Amino acid sequence: MATPRRLHAPAALRSGKYWIWIAVAALAGCTALPQGTATPYHADPLTRQALASPQLAAPLTAEQRQQWLDRITWGASDSDDVQLQKLGLKAWLAQQLAPGLAPLPAEVQQRIDALDISQRSMEQIQQDVAAQRQAIRNAADPEEKSRLGQALQRQLNQWAQEAQKRHLLRALYSPHQLQEQMTWFWMNHFNVSTRKGDVRLWVGDYEEHAIRPHALGNFRQLLEASMRHPAMLVYLDNASNAAGHINENYARELLELHTMGVGSGYTQADVQAMAHVLTGVGFTTREAGAPAPKLRPERRGDYVRQGFFEFNPNRHDYTPQTFLGRPLQGQGMAQVEEALDRIVAAPATARFVARKLAVYFIDDNPPAQLVERAAQAFERSRGDIAATLATLLAAPEAMQRFGQRFKDPVHYVVGATRLAYDQRVATDMAPLLGWLSRLGEPLYGHETPDGYPLAQSDWASSGQMTARFEVARQMAARGAVLFRTEPQAALEKPPYPDLAKRGSVQARLPSWSARSRQALAQARNPVDWNTYFLSAPEMMFR
Repeated sequence: MATPRRLHAPAALRSGKYWIWIAVAALAGCTALPQGTATPYHADPLTRQALASPQLAAPLTAEQRQQWLDRITWGASDSDDVQLQKLGLKAWLAQQLAPGLAPLPAEVQQRIDALDISQRSMEQIQQDVAAQRQAIRNAADPEEKSRLGQALQRQLNQWAQEAQKRHLLRALYSPHQLQEQMTWFWMNHFNVSTRKGDVRLWVGDYEEHAIRPHALGNFRQLLEASMRHPAMLVYLDNASNAAGHINENYARELLELHTMGVGSGYTQADVQAMAHVLTGVGFTTREAGAPAPKLRPERRGDYVRQGFFEFNPNRHDYTPQTFLGRPLQGQGMAQVEEALDRIVAAPATARFVARKLAVYFIDDNPPAQLVERAAQAFERSRGDIAATLATLLAAPEAMQRFGQRFKDPVHYVVGATRLAYDQRVATDMAPLLGWLSRLGEPLYGHETPDGYPLAQSDWASSGQMTARFEVARQMAARGAVLFRTEPQAALEKPPYPDLAKRGSVQARLPSWSARSRQALAQARNPVDWNTYFLSAPEMMFR
């Protein structure tokens, strides 16, 4: 096992002023803020080759276990540490790369099952929305129309919030932690925002059926699943892309953000060609079994409907297209498939995806040779995500760079909660959602297609650090808000976690700076100790 590098916080976090400011705030009594089943993956030879690295067989120190847990999971916890010790790194990592059918804890599954989005199909939800909208159109009284409209908006918000709660419950408690991390990674990569149109209605289904089943599977299948889903088609306007009314939004982002990347060699002519290829790609909310649109006899065989997805030949531009330097041979939906195959096979896509994965798991500037090795694995495996990840995570360069990935707010909040409460199941997700909003990263809330940024510079501002201290103080002093049965219910006593007794907390402290350990030694009570710990510079990295 390569010797782990010690964490190096940015200068602003390492400075004495940082700790002086935290101590002053604490002594002043800073007030608290108001507040799916995946497809099993069968390891291919590249994955097995990566896992055969002798470095993965070496015994781990307590500190190294914390580093691996922080990288692979949503944040180390005592129970995950026990599992890692029991299995050993190689077997544990193989298990994370190929999640089986181990269920969620029963209480977590019960909470997910109780959600409306779990109890009703999207067909039923669509019928409900259609009926509500018809009632709004039929209402003659303006006040009644307004009341019905507000009720529909509340319902749409509820479904989006339930999707957020389900995502957090899985991130906190699923035994398949790498799958949960990758579900979030791809949701951010193939970003849609609930702040546009009917995405609130669709986002839970998008995560459940387009993203999650492919999170550790095949990139080509994931790309098409994203393309076919109404959430993406609404968000990037391809639902309105039709012959004679070309909309380039999705075609542009497909090449720029989802696959090849800026400066990779595609041209504006390729964007335009892809926009023409994608005409006719849309969705329908007509009931299953409803007759197809009226089509010319020679086009009837081109019509495709699978679930909500619809390829409508009436909207498709059948003009021949040249894409990425070569003519496309197919027609209709076959032309779409051919274009996607060509994009995924492009070396630029392998490099783009490999680098983004390396940035997500390693640091802002991953070694070029590490990215190249992961890109080669992507190409050789034809876009196998688990094989690419295995090559990336088991590389010596990756093992030498623990503790250098600055946490975005989701990793900070979820990781701190897992560390503090382990497998104790939260009954109220509202505080977590509030903390994420306070830190500027509400789930599914990024308005532009690029998704939330990953770089440290985007999350290490003085304003963000101030907000993180406030959230840390809330968790440190009143973490029991997560376990209320009613919003105004009295908190348990004591209303805070005893972080100092956590093995996964104590295992970190020997490698921390003298200044951080000194601050903890000066804590007057458990709340101060919790606050100093959660606010420490070292806790900003994973």
